[in-house]
Amino acid sequence: MCGICLRNDCSLPEKKGNLVIIESTIPPNTCEKQVKQILEKSTLKMCEDFCVSHCPERAIPGNTLHEMVYNDRVIGGVDEKSTQLTADLYSSFVKGNLHLTTSTTAEMIKLMENTFRDVNIALANEFAQIADDYGIDVWKAIEIANKHPRVNILKPGPGVGGHCIAIDPWFLTENANNSSLIMMSRQINDSMPQYVLKMVKEMLTGIENPIITVFGIAYKGDIADTRATPAKKFIKLAEKEGFKIKIYDPFVKEWNYPILGLEEAVEGSDCIVVLTDHSEFRNVDPENLHNKMRKPNIIDTRNIINKDLLEKSGYKIKIIGTR
Repeated sequence: MCGICLRNDCSLPEKKGNLVIIESTIPPNTCEKQVKQILEKSTLKMCEDFCVSHCPERAIPGNTLHEMVYNDRVIGGVDEKSTQLTADLYSSFVKGNLHLTTSTTAEMIKLMENTFRDVNIALANEFAQIADDYGIDVWKAIEIANKHPRVNILKPGPGVGGHCIAIDPWFLTENANNSSLIMMSRQINDSMPQYVLKMVKEMLTGIENPIITVFGIAYKGDIADTRATPAKKFIKLAEKEGFKIKIYDPFVKEWNYPILGLEEAVEGSDCIVVLTDHSEFRNVDPENLHNKMRKPNIIDTRNIINKDLLEKSGYKIKIIGTR
């Protein structure tokens, strides 16, 4: 068994008995159509001379090796032999359950998993905006709603990032005629940076030459991954509106914009905008920041800060989905 390059221009090994396993997230029918077409340029025939399976990776940044071993895995071959050979291989190191199916179904399953989360987050984001209209606390409402045994609403935020949830739903919609809910969810999540900017503009009305300090540009907390982060869109939108942007992220060292130290990032700032739920943001020193900011304002899109402590120190605070 060996791995085989799937570039259209690659030189394919003409060797029978190969098992090709694809773990990358791919659209439905990729194995049976595109992969077949590419690999059969070798003059070998799929299912006769070589086998192909899709076993989508299931791993979270920061815990990849553990999840590779202990997570359940979905294995879908283009035929039964491909499925069984792949199951034999993965059973040698996977301690989770192996769920055997077809390659197209396996491709669909991975996309369904991430699309479910995207749609759920979009619902939470829409709940947050409705809560703003009604003047209630969406975080408390979600907490209580989730006590229902069949309800599990995720958390609202500034948008969706990462290399999976923000991208994978499009793999389902590109060749499908019935995907309006998925597309609308993508639109809602992609529009959240504009909604956050609207909150900032309302809070900073009347301030000339406003300066914003962005807390966190990673797409999720306690990691340095900035792929498809909604922070990038928020920053670009804010700059177009004339805001000066300064950035602090304790995990990210290099990015498209300069990353500053904490004190330099808040010096002269009119508003801290929390875009990432880094644990460090729970315990910021309110007095130290207050003395350096021009205006002690905070907008928290992750409900991560110590609101009571900061309010006692004189901060004006707005948490997304609350009044």
